[in-house]
Formats: sequence, C-alpha cells, structure tokens
Amino acid sequence: MIKFKRLTGFQLKYIALGTMLLDHIHYFFDYTGKIPLWFSQIGRIAAPLFLFAIIEGFVHTHDRRKYFLKIYGLAVMMGLIQFGFYNVLHPLVREDGFFPQNMMLSSFAILLVALQGIAWIEEKKYLRGIPTLLFPILLPFLFMPFYRTFMDSGNQLGMFFINLLNFTILPLHFSIIDGGTATLMVGIAMYLCRKNLKKEVLIFVIASLIIDLGRVLLVGAPLTVHSLFFSYFEWLEIFAAPLMLLYNGQRGQGSKYLFYIFYPLHIYLLYTLSVLLYR
Repeated sequence: MIKFKRLTGFQLKYIALGTMLLDHIHYFFDYTGKIPLWFSQIGRIAAPLFLFAIIEGFVHTHDRRKYFLKIYGLAVMMGLIQFGFYNVLHPLVREDGFFPQNMMLSSFAILLVALQGIAWIEEKKYLRGIPTLLFPILLPFLFMPFYRTFMDSGNQLGMFFINLLNFTILPLHFSIIDGGTATLMVGIAMYLCRKNLKKEVLIFVIASLIIDLGRVLLVGAPLTVHSLFFSYFEWLEIFAAPLMLLYNGQRGQGSKYLFYIFYPLHIYLLYTLSVLLYR
C-alpha cells in the first residue's frame, strides 16, 4: 500500500500560492495567445485550498477579530482599487478594457462573518449568533431597494456611494465574481463538517460539483467532455480534495504574512506587466 507524505497547513498554502500564480499568469496574459490553458486548469485547485486554510485558521486562531481584520483590511483596499478602475483610474485600464477583478478576500471576509455567527450559535449565544450569521447572507437583499430607487431616479451620486460601499466595507456575495455566493455556501458546509476531515472534504466535493455543474446547466451549455475540460472547467477544483485529505492537522513552519503580501502584490505586478506588454 502506497503511503503519501502528510502535509501541514503551510505546505498546503504554498501549493495554493503556486497554483494561483499559474492561474493568474493565464488570467493576465491570455490575450497573448501564448499561455497554455492548463495554467488555469491547474489553478482551479488554488481557491479551495485557500478556503480550507481560511476555515482552519478561523478554527485555530487565538484572536478571531485580528484574523478577520487582516483579511478584511486587504479586501477593502483591493476593493477600493477595483472601484477606482471603474470610476477614476481609467488611464490605468489596459487598452482592451481589461483590469483586475480579484475579490476573493472579500468572499473570505463575508464567510468569516457567517462562521462567527455559527460559532456563537454553537455556544448558545443566539442573540449574537443568529443576526451575525444572517447579516452577510441577507445583505444583498437589503441593498436591492436602494439600488432600484437610485437607478429609477437617475441619482448618480447615490449610485456612486452605494457602489463604493459594496466594493469596500460592505461587499455583497451576489456581486462578487471571484468566489462570492459559491464560496459562502461551500465554506459554511465545510465548516459544519470540520470535526471530521473526510466528511469536510466529501461535502466540499459534493457542493462544488452541484454548484459548478449547475451553472453549466443554467446557461444551457452541453455537458460534453470537451466543454467540461476546455470551457466550463471550474469543477476541476475538486482535485484539491486529495491534498486536503493529506492535511495532518498541524500548522507547520512558514511566514504567516506571506499570503497577505503575495496576494495583492503579485496581482498588481502581473497586471502592470500585462499593460506594458500590451502597449
């Protein structure tokens, strides 16, 4: 029987960083026609590995507020930059209209609020837990009347500020392309099964397949082998499952600040390089 080496939390993060980098190289330089699609196909496992790490971090951190604020702070900063591309940073937009729309940290921040609500409910602190759980889930519905009012009245200033809120301090899971509702749903399901690694990974696989293949069916695309591997390959994220199963429950050794620095830095460096090469 083959025995595989168990992986620490940091080792899983490093694998996620490497595969994410491949994915983003394809994301930023796809226009060249020279970056193979398999960069992005392999990169599908990055987000679920980071999601797994976020849940583990939430469970084991000694200071959940500090843990949340680090992720939330970066999410607000990156959301502000993305909002700027839409509104005031037009000279920095690539000539084909492309600019980075990476808001995975906002997805993780939304999830962490929901997980804190569940944690309080499990501690029977219902008056704190239930509103905290429901707030990030229902927030998009609370904003809909404001959107409709401002749009119907043509209130540009109102739309400007409500969009600013949504990109920064009050992100909506419905409006995030990078993770969003799917990350929230899968993350909650995984957290509820966190005490049993095999169940947690199994629910990840089941929930991911339902969501990813459901999207394909909703757009009316044919479920062919070719389309599933070359057009609608989000489902390839389930191949993060074997790596999750190798987790040994230990944090391991590594820089806890590496991800917080690497994530925004590599995105804007790659984008800048893509703009220079495009010109």
